[in-house]
Amino acid sequence: MCSPHRTDDPADRTTGFVRLSDLPSGVLRDIALVWAADLVVGVSFGAIAVAGGLPLWVPVTMSLFVYAGSAQFSAAAVLTGGGGAAAAAATGLLLNSRTAAFSLAVADSLGRSWAARLIGAHLITDETAAFVLAQPDRRSRKAAFWISGIGLFAAWNISVLGGALAGSALGDTGRFGLDAAFPAVLLALVLPAVRGDGNARRAGALGAVIAVAATPVLPAGAPVLLALLGLVAMRRKPAAAATTTSGSPS
Repeated sequence: MCSPHRTDDPADRTTGFVRLSDLPSGVLRDIALVWAADLVVGVSFGAIAVAGGLPLWVPVTMSLFVYAGSAQFSAAAVLTGGGGAAAAAATGLLLNSRTAAFSLAVADSLGRSWAARLIGAHLITDETAAFVLAQPDRRSRKAAFWISGIGLFAAWNISVLGGALAGSALGDTGRFGLDAAFPAVLLALVLPAVRGDGNARRAGALGAVIAVAATPVLPAGAPVLLALLGLVAMRRKPAAAATTTSGSPS
């Protein structure tokens, strides 16, 4: 079956370059707003990570080579909580596994050369995928991907470096209550997903109980991975319900 975004119309064929003019009206403004939000979150991540005890090079290197906000927050939370690198990496990989589906959805927008696909694969995030899938044709999808992706990568890394430099000057994090910052950020990331989904609430509640029960007996980081057992509380939707809701926008 062909992807709904594939087309053989010559008008949709693109050259090797993208231009701002390839974006529909208003899209660049929306992309810029996401860049601005990314700057704020990046500064927070860098400052909290370094103030929590990580060397400055850790959040900076992580942002360059991992480049995944929620995965970085989770991995840093494990590390600052005393967990090992293996547990932190496993947590980040699990959270970032969703980008595999994004990659399939936006593959046509990366370009045909191996270099474009290699670099583009590193720039795939929730935001770039959303901008790509919202565009009406191949030219605008490609422009949306590369303009949003390169801008987000630059904004994230610059802001993380700035935040890390600021965090190194804070000294004792206990004076500012930053020891609770990572759990608070992770809770903020989770709340939108569980607010309107009973399945997610059940899985989250069971996972939380498992993690809390395991914390006294397992090393830091392991309870978070064990909390994945909460997924057994997920229930499949009845076929009739799925058919009824399939036509509604997500």
